[in-house]
Amino acid sequence: MYVMTKQHAYITTAIPYVNGQPHIGHAMDYMLADVWARYARQNGRQVRFQTGVDEHGNKIATKAADSGLTPQGYVDQMHGNFKELINKLTISATDFIRTTDTHHTAAVQYIWQRLAHGGYIYKGSYEGWYCQGCEAFVTDKEATTNNGICPDHQTPYQRLSEENYYFKTSAFSEQVRRAIESGKMKIIPEFRKKEFLELMKDGLQDVSISRPRKNLSWGIPVPGDDSQVMYVWLDALSNYITVIGYPDRPQEWQAFWPADVQVIGKDILRFHAGIWPAMLLALDLPLPKALLVHGFINVGGTKMSKSLGNGVGPMDIVPHYGVDAFRYYFLRHVPTQDDGDFTWEKFEAAYNGELGNDLGNLVQRVAKMVQNYQAGVIGDAPQSKHDMGPYRAAMERFEFDRALDEVWLIVRSLNQYIERVQPWHVAKRRDADPEAEVHLAEILAHACGTLLQVADLLTPFLPTTAERIRYIFQTGVIAADVAPLFPKIYLHTARPQAGQQR
Repeated sequence: MYVMTKQHAYITTAIPYVNGQPHIGHAMDYMLADVWARYARQNGRQVRFQTGVDEHGNKIATKAADSGLTPQGYVDQMHGNFKELINKLTISATDFIRTTDTHHTAAVQYIWQRLAHGGYIYKGSYEGWYCQGCEAFVTDKEATTNNGICPDHQTPYQRLSEENYYFKTSAFSEQVRRAIESGKMKIIPEFRKKEFLELMKDGLQDVSISRPRKNLSWGIPVPGDDSQVMYVWLDALSNYITVIGYPDRPQEWQAFWPADVQVIGKDILRFHAGIWPAMLLALDLPLPKALLVHGFINVGGTKMSKSLGNGVGPMDIVPHYGVDAFRYYFLRHVPTQDDGDFTWEKFEAAYNGELGNDLGNLVQRVAKMVQNYQAGVIGDAPQSKHDMGPYRAAMERFEFDRALDEVWLIVRSLNQYIERVQPWHVAKRRDADPEAEVHLAEILAHACGTLLQVADLLTPFLPTTAERIRYIFQTGVIAADVAPLFPKIYLHTARPQAGQQR
């Protein structure tokens, strides 16, 4: 049983289609949400953290047929790829939903009936432009602006004419606009908020929420009309509340809804900032508190593309460099709220320089000095006095890349401190200067205390590394040699020493 308290927190990710392999965009959703979830737990909150997969729609049915499987057989086989990625990235999700789950299917049909009972669903004919990749209709204006080609999928729009059910999204235009403008439902970053408000300046348009069964066979049936199947967006968006028990487990879902933050890519903002809040208002449910919108990841300044062969996936990186190295690069070197870029040169420079030298060597160095000078006994490590205000402010603004910058300021400051005080010279003076022993102990205790603070700050970002640092220093005794946290790896760039060899 759940009891409503201010300590409950809920974060969600978008749910991807299972018709392909997980990519870095999915990983960004998971990691950004995971950072916030772990940070919330550190601050004493009870967190529900949703992920999952979207298993309905024509794209799924087509892939299933190509594979010689039923749609259900296909999604049963494919959803495990996303669960595997979530596990490999040490994502601390509490809930994984499949839109073929029995509870979800029943809940979505209930939602449909609630919307229909409220007078928000009607039947009408539609003729217009449709993107198969987005599984979305676009206005004539959008089609003309984009020269008849979807900018995200680079495929021509299709002209469709059919009879569908519609949701009266337009009835909630002003309420949605006011919620966004007032910050009741924040869109982060601010420039995405401005983009969406500009997009909806003429109001929200009613949206098709069904397709004829002859054109869409794989989906949730429309209650009371066997000739129609629910359109994928009504089905998929509902997952955010069905996964926590809506509508039949009120004590559970009411304890966590509204979501504190919903993490999405910029390409699906219009669905989450337009259709989704309108659905919630029609159901008389509160709006999410914030939509955190991240950008795309390019490779060397160019959009990832199968045709260009420049794609990079999580499994191209994680098995060779480790999960925390993957998390570090994409959480620090890709802006949390904007597009980012990946090259192997940038990645290995960050891995070998920042993780290997700045942090890894520092941990080994401090541990070795404690072993050599104090028989492995740390003593009382004082609480670090670094100002945590900028770190916390960055976390609260959802600027996770900036928060990691603040952590690295501490790491580099400690490296500079050790170079300045030179504990190895202090150690040499111990026989002649009784105060040198005390001074050395103070230096090493300060270094160990700071590294423990670094471990706490890194917990949302690099949980495995943070735990390793705590394991080394937290007991007060360093009992064995410390293995490198990030051994040098040069798989895609030249070793610095290579040019010096004769």
